[in-house]
Amino acid sequence: MLFRRLYSSTKLQYLSLRCFSSATPSLVLKHGDVLKKSRVFTKEDVLQYSMVSRDSNPLHTDSTAAQNVGFEGPLVHGMLVASLFPHIISSHFPAAVYVSQTLKFKLPVYIGDQIVGEVEATNLRENKNRYLAKFKTRCFKNGEILVIEGEALALLPTLDYKAVEV
Repeated sequence: MLFRRLYSSTKLQYLSLRCFSSATPSLVLKHGDVLKKSRVFTKEDVLQYSMVSRDSNPLHTDSTAAQNVGFEGPLVHGMLVASLFPHIISSHFPAAVYVSQTLKFKLPVYIGDQIVGEVEATNLRENKNRYLAKFKTRCFKNGEILVIEGEALALLPTLDYKAVEV
């Protein structure tokens, strides 16, 4: 309901939004911009996520169980990999509100794989002192193999913005 009200009450505008992070103190987000984060998930990450999520599926912790169903080894939870997306957004826009996420899991991610998560701004809409931002979300294994894709919506707070001609 909150999303429908925000989405329908806004006018389509292409904006640039100032990001706030220690790594990129003056980054401006525009339509088409891509933000990235790289990560290698460890066995400890998977075990901790299993405990917190109470996901006891042996595909994530037992090599034999994973191999018996055709995988190379234990899998990293898809939702753990997808957690890169809100991390990327909130690291550039503190106090961002993650509204929704769609995901398609394309290929398995194994412990030790180098994963690059990226979010690409595809639509920015003004709403009072916030912006509804739509992102294309993707994760790549070893920099080139697509393992997850989807879309995310987030409310981005900002006081510093300017209109961008398209």
